[in-house]
Amino acid sequence: MTLRTILVCLTSTASAAELLRSAAVLARRDNAHVIGLYVTESLVVYPGIAVHIPEVSYQSFLASQKAHAKEVKDIFDSFAKSEDFPTEWRQVSSENGFLADSIIANARFVDLVVVAQEEDGEERPLINSLQERVIKESGRPVLVIPRGYTAEKLGETVLLGWSDTREATRAVHDMMNLVGAGASVRVLRVGKPPSNTLADHAAIDLATALSRHGPSVEIVHREKDGEKVPDILSHEAFEMGADMIATGAFGHSRAYDFVIGAATRHLLRDAKLPVMFSK
Repeated sequence: MTLRTILVCLTSTASAAELLRSAAVLARRDNAHVIGLYVTESLVVYPGIAVHIPEVSYQSFLASQKAHAKEVKDIFDSFAKSEDFPTEWRQVSSENGFLADSIIANARFVDLVVVAQEEDGEERPLINSLQERVIKESGRPVLVIPRGYTAEKLGETVLLGWSDTREATRAVHDMMNLVGAGASVRVLRVGKPPSNTLADHAAIDLATALSRHGPSVEIVHREKDGEKVPDILSHEAFEMGADMIATGAFGHSRAYDFVIGAATRHLLRDAKLPVMFSK
């Protein structure tokens, strides 16, 4: 399976080059079409206070948006000139102020969405929870690139977090668009291992099906031993020298995610490797 269209969400000059370099690793392999998406923020004004905002504030905001868009486009243009695969600059305006809505609308027609990990201390309310919303609402696999990460390879050595859930099943099949035929995939089950690993028929069937596509596949079981699942995934990925983690996202109910929090958020915030999330 191959990637044909990759959407790269460019929200910051600090992360734009890193995201584009990561997307290029995959695009070169399949000659995929890379779209650099920039969403112009809108000035959100609440009813009753608009009259107190002077015109100069509107003009200053528009000027800052225009300048920021140009900076990001310059980075994209420089990137596009250095690559042979097809590229496209796409600039749109957010209708209601929130960037996630525009990104989701553009993401529904692509094979993969690439976004940056949320910046530490970033104070831009219009992009708060952007990654989470795109994962939950776009219906597409989302590859999150960590802060300061430069990808030299992707999809060659992959850790797959596996459980018997719909989200993990989606992750398996989405992952196959990102891995090459000669890739190495480790299927990780977290929890008490069966007394006889040969009795884990679901994992065995999964590994067999994946290997038919070309990758070499192994299954490992790891007990929690007091560790959180995201930490186990990260440690396992580091130990095997993985270049990417693939996992299902937000598998619990909305109420559980809201009250207790989710393992997905932990990975979104702290992962040191690219993570492909599927919902």
